[in-house]
Amino acid sequence: MTVLPTHSLEARYYTDPDIFDKEMNGLLCRTWQYAGHAADIPNVGDYFAFEIAGQNLFAIRGRDNLVRTFYNVCQHRAHELVTGTGNTRVVVCPYHQWTYELTGGLRSGPNIKKVPGFDRAKICLTEVRTEDFLGFIFVNLDDNAATMDEWYPGVRDELSEFVPNTNALAPLEWVEIPENCNWKVSIENYSECYHCPTNHPTFAEGVIKPETYDIQPDVSGGYVLRHTTECQSLEKMTYPIDLESNMHAGDYQSWFLWPMFSFQCYPGNVLNTYHWRANTVDSCTVWRGWYTEGGHESDVIRGLATQDRETTVAEDIRLVESVHRGLKSKGYKPGPLVLDPACGVMSEHSVAKLQQWMREAIE
Repeated sequence: MTVLPTHSLEARYYTDPDIFDKEMNGLLCRTWQYAGHAADIPNVGDYFAFEIAGQNLFAIRGRDNLVRTFYNVCQHRAHELVTGTGNTRVVVCPYHQWTYELTGGLRSGPNIKKVPGFDRAKICLTEVRTEDFLGFIFVNLDDNAATMDEWYPGVRDELSEFVPNTNALAPLEWVEIPENCNWKVSIENYSECYHCPTNHPTFAEGVIKPETYDIQPDVSGGYVLRHTTECQSLEKMTYPIDLESNMHAGDYQSWFLWPMFSFQCYPGNVLNTYHWRANTVDSCTVWRGWYTEGGHESDVIRGLATQDRETTVAEDIRLVESVHRGLKSKGYKPGPLVLDPACGVMSEHSVAKLQQWMREAIE
């Protein structure tokens, strides 16, 4: 029997507004999405507002030290409750001063005691599923979603092995990257290194050894893609590393958590992250995060962030925006993916898995 090659997705998966709407109201409402870092709200009453799948939310630390997430809307007449970041003893709606406890329950409101049958105990902000994953706060708009450890089996323990002090880390630097492309174009580009040797010379020659690069889907059926490779020879590395500091000091590993987040551990046990937000069918935003213990200054990490921003990030922007323009070309016909049975850096088997998840998300 003749085996036919697997072809890439049709362009409509990236350019059709109806498919984008289905993703916003379906996939992105029932998957784990990154909200922020626990170090950003260390004290009781600290909060930050953010948006997921077009929904305005806020995370706040309670008096029991737990972080909870709520839809950012008053239960009286729908005014938004908070903006940006801050600290508060109670959450007060700016519109009519209805006041909520940090646990979401209604505390008081002007003249509500005069309302016959008013039951304050029945009114509470709408809470959103929240998990603290090694200091990283994730939310899921689906109350019945499986836990992160079920979605991403093994990642918590593996990441702790690569970066033993993960819970002590805090953000040192954020890089915000607007891209004029569909979010899936950016995700696909991140999830293969077929393009790395020719498009990312600094990364391929000064950080990792491309010939050892591989990306594998989770063998247990989880929604994880694991990138693995070795560090470049020490004399070629663009920053210093101590190979004796940790058993994985000479390794690079990345854990992409479908659909929009990735932990990366650079050689030397340097933790950094990517997370995506879908803005429109034709645009997304990518954030690069760099972390140190306690968020303390580090010339090495600052230098790495600058190097990454000026090389890999800038190179990827050009690539993904060109691909998105190409997907709108009447001359484009989806070509076969390069699926090498031996896998490795010059194979797109990870893209095939990613596109399977993309199809399933809307079909």
